[in-house]
Amino acid sequence: MRNRVEVMHGVNFDVLERRDASVYGGITLTGLELKIGHFARELALEASFHQTNHEGEFCEGLHRAAERADGLIVNAGAWSHYSYAIRDALEVAGLPAVEVHLSAVSERDDFRRSSVIRDLCFGCVEGKGVDGYREALELLKGRFRE
Repeated sequence: MRNRVEVMHGVNFDVLERRDASVYGGITLTGLELKIGHFARELALEASFHQTNHEGEFCEGLHRAAERADGLIVNAGAWSHYSYAIRDALEVAGLPAVEVHLSAVSERDDFRRSSVIRDLCFGCVEGKGVDGYREALELLKGRFRE
């Protein structure tokens, strides 16, 4: 049974509570992970977490993801908009992935409106805050059943 989900957070998530609360919800990374873990348990999924501010480390996490996960939720933060290294590492991972953003990136600054990883993900959830992670988990659970 496939049920292991790796939730990967990128740059600046370790200081999430210090970012604009009207955009990012004022939650801490620990609080976010606790909520995601709760959502996962409700869906009979097993969530693990990875966060780094180092692009190469994020890539290495993607390289190893298949060893510990059946699917990915990726919120690479600003890297989503320009990191072809992360895009390539996501392709190497070869796992079903959902891109998530707490804010509605498609309605923000021009540079945030494009994503270099989106075409490698079978789903994208944005602008739904913490609840977007529940939706992403539901999408992955549906993919696992296919």
